[in-house]
Amino acid sequence: METNTKFNSTDNGKSAAIVSYIFLIGWLISYFAMYKDNKTALSSYHLRQSLLLHLAIIVVNIIITIILAIFPVALLGYLSYVIYIVYIIFIILGAVSANNNQLKPLPVIGDKAQGFFPSI
Repeated sequence: METNTKFNSTDNGKSAAIVSYIFLIGWLISYFAMYKDNKTALSSYHLRQSLLLHLAIIVVNIIITIILAIFPVALLGYLSYVIYIVYIIFIILGAVSANNNQLKPLPVIGDKAQGFFPSI
């Protein structure tokens, strides 16, 4: 049994696509550990889409934090909960699409992601 061989996968990038939706740490693991040696159309598509999703939630979180620091209104705090629920729903939609080997765009950001990160 050889121990220093490359890991060969027959999943056609499906694992990398699914793992990329597990928050930003999952994207990093997916990109550096799974995608670099096994680039497929499915994994590229979902890596682009999930990267934009994760970056968007970071930017939105920073904006909401700044606004809440200036205007401490409870309604804005509840709005952040709604945004996080939408984020989780988008993660689930993307992971299900990746699991089904579909190149299905997420609402609002799916098509934009393909243009923002063409090198992935």
